[in-house]
Amino acid sequence: MATDYTVGDLVAEFLSACGVTTVFGIASVHNIPMLDAIGRRNTIRFMMARGELGGAHMADGYARVSQGLGVIFSSTGPGAANTIGGLIEARFAGSPVLHITGQTATKFVDRGQGTVHDPADQLGMMASVCKGAYRIRSAQNALGVLTQAAVEALTAPMGPVSVEVPIDLQRVKIERPSMLDNFVLPVPAPRVPTDIELDELAARVIAAKRPMLWLGNGAKKAGAAAEKLLDLGFGMVTSFNGRATVPEEHPRNLGGLTGSGMPIITDFYKTVDLCLVVGCRVRGHETNDFHVQLPDNIVQVDADPRANGRTYASQYFVCGDAKATLEGLVSRIEGKLKVAPGYPNEFAELKRNAQAVFIETLGAYGTFSKQLRQVMPRDAIWARDVTQNNTTWGNRVFPLNAPNQNVYPVGAGIGQGLCLGIGAAAAAGDGKTVVMTGDGGFFLNVGELWTAVQENLDMTVIVMNDRGYGVIKRIQDATAQGRRFYADLESPDIEKLAGLSEIPYFRISHADTFGDTVAKALAIKGLTMVEVDMTAVGEFPAYYPFNQKPAG
Repeated sequence: MATDYTVGDLVAEFLSACGVTTVFGIASVHNIPMLDAIGRRNTIRFMMARGELGGAHMADGYARVSQGLGVIFSSTGPGAANTIGGLIEARFAGSPVLHITGQTATKFVDRGQGTVHDPADQLGMMASVCKGAYRIRSAQNALGVLTQAAVEALTAPMGPVSVEVPIDLQRVKIERPSMLDNFVLPVPAPRVPTDIELDELAARVIAAKRPMLWLGNGAKKAGAAAEKLLDLGFGMVTSFNGRATVPEEHPRNLGGLTGSGMPIITDFYKTVDLCLVVGCRVRGHETNDFHVQLPDNIVQVDADPRANGRTYASQYFVCGDAKATLEGLVSRIEGKLKVAPGYPNEFAELKRNAQAVFIETLGAYGTFSKQLRQVMPRDAIWARDVTQNNTTWGNRVFPLNAPNQNVYPVGAGIGQGLCLGIGAAAAAGDGKTVVMTGDGGFFLNVGELWTAVQENLDMTVIVMNDRGYGVIKRIQDATAQGRRFYADLESPDIEKLAGLSEIPYFRISHADTFGDTVAKALAIKGLTMVEVDMTAVGEFPAYYPFNQKPAG
């Protein structure tokens, strides 16, 4: 039976069947049939990135906010290689990103014959940074391979998966698979622990008098159960990536104040008799490379069995879905958990005091978090790059209300925030997205600003301009006796840059005008820019842990 339906059409329809409505990428000689199918079907928005690196970050940001599959299309060879930085970040962040790339025609691939964009072992290159990497080797196995890749990306621990579709196979005509009529991705159900495991977990929690939660990215869907634990007397802290699992206005949610470099918090940890770690690596970035001393009694819950003892040793480990496990725990301990009298109030006082101590170290920038929170919509997305401002108040004390509002470079790479924010804004739709970046990070991927212009995204970009790599300077102060080599930058005038596309622009030269000025930018629908002249506001002071005196 004659058909005009091709593997390229299959790719496009498969994505729609998975619920994908927006994808990112760049057209190339080796992906035109797939993108042509997307264009002809007109059910998916294709956002044209200016580079594959930016597009991969956009797909990541989109996945975090939409809580679904993010998709990046790239070319082969150098194009696929350009996605790697973004896919590494997606792996750090646990983002379900599907990377679809072309490949040289099957009769030439892996033969080193010098065809266009023909790298050595592209599949191995992608496998080294993704959860998995697959090649479609025949038209008839295309749907199976795509399904496997999407399922793997969406299965905990989630992450990026890459698929190669050779250019000749993209054009092969096939019968449309009838199973696409009622297609459902066969994502496996999360593991629910056994009654024996949950009973043991409950017994250990009931024995505690001063319990604390430490939640990470894997616990984002467990917010309701986590909040019930707080109602029962728990205190809590989160990884930077697990923030707002419970709204951070809660008096006993320390959020991202993990204790690194802060004795007021680490001394309190010594009084905690149970630390329940859920869906979190308790990674080195947030524990000063594991120098933060946590309570001895750590009980861990994670969907990934490899998490057991990966960083801090656990006294007991439950392999299971965070939401299901905490719900089972709550039902077993309600009316039985008896926390020490006064402990909940002590934890609330710890939060008040720790935030005050932390903010006091920020000098002129200490009011920025409060000013921004007062003018920023409660449901706005908060996307950031690596900057001194984000490393301090942006990650640790700026209160967020929901997990998907929190978008930042988990792997601490510079220059990713703008692109993550563009993807986040695409997912946010009519909601506002606020991006905070330093000048160094902003100019690393400044070309992607025009992706936001072309797509008419509703976002405000705040550039903290200290004319250099401020974070690097702090590290140099601490590790290179203050020798600040190669950390100062000469950059274009940001106001003139904004003027190229008539982007509304605002400048801040005094700390006390920060909130009011950002409010003016937020009041405008569409893309706006705010430059904070940090030279005028004042040098950013040394912050935790760089403000600590060496022992002895």
